[in-house]
Amino acid sequence: MFTLTSGRRRARLGALALTAVLAAGLTACGSGSDGSDAKPGGSTAPAEKAAGFPRTVEHDKGKTEIKAKPQRIVALDNSLVEAVVALDGKLVGGIGSYRDQDDFPPYLGDAVKDTKDVGPLDSPNLEQIALLKPDLIVSATVRHDELYEKLSQIAPTVFVKTTGPLWKDNITLLGKTLGEEQKAKAELAAYETRAKKIGDAINAKKKNPTVSIVRFVDGPTRIYLPKSFSGIILQDMGLARPKNQQDPENFNLEISEEQIQQADADIIFYSAFSEGEEREKKFLANPLWGRLTAVKNGDVHKVRDEIWMTSVSLQGADLVLDDMADLFDVDPAK
Repeated sequence: MFTLTSGRRRARLGALALTAVLAAGLTACGSGSDGSDAKPGGSTAPAEKAAGFPRTVEHDKGKTEIKAKPQRIVALDNSLVEAVVALDGKLVGGIGSYRDQDDFPPYLGDAVKDTKDVGPLDSPNLEQIALLKPDLIVSATVRHDELYEKLSQIAPTVFVKTTGPLWKDNITLLGKTLGEEQKAKAELAAYETRAKKIGDAINAKKKNPTVSIVRFVDGPTRIYLPKSFSGIILQDMGLARPKNQQDPENFNLEISEEQIQQADADIIFYSAFSEGEEREKKFLANPLWGRLTAVKNGDVHKVRDEIWMTSVSLQGADLVLDDMADLFDVDPAK
């Protein structure tokens, strides 16, 4: 009896604690960034008005009013963490540990040195998020659809639909949300210009090759198509895909070992998620893979999974371009 009663009491106390924290978050939503009461009518400082605040942002879950330029942002997807950093947003909380990562990626450097990891990705810590007193929360419907209402009680919340195929659109949306439209536009334009220069150089050097991307995971092996993150980068570079890899709707094509031939291209890139390492060994030992790759004259390259597959960001895209310039010994166009 005692154990059951104590367990119920702890559960009730936990629920009350979360309710109190959420209530504090609601109070913070109605306050200025320094904790003082917001001015009537949502008026803001002249500099904020000049930046276009307050503003209403349309997103995947509806419309959200952003009263002032966000100063305390929480991002609940790793790609959105990197997008906020790319736009010089002030990130107080985010998802750091993700798939093969146990912390924020090192290439983000000092930008995340004071950022609190509020993960895990599948079940972010709402109490911790509320205690950070954010004035903006960003996430994706594909990640946290069921949490949108609770997050909106803590702070103004903006959701993108998904990440991989929409990664550039998401940067544009975040630019609107943060009042950094011009920076978002400039960063995307710089990336696209660099991608085309490197792609043009590779096409000239390798005589317009076709390119294939294979990923080994714990399950069916995947060929990544043009709608994926890495597929979009290849498309921006102007690199061609084999005919069987030009599906405009899906982001990957799943193959078995007997279907290895579907990965055929002039150049093959492959990566392995940690849980797919055993499948990678089996594929690479398969005589069909050996016959496929034997005629590539060395143009079969293992690449970093955490960059080519899971970064889904401007930073990751630039690192992919670094890899491409290095692998094919062309001007990195920096």
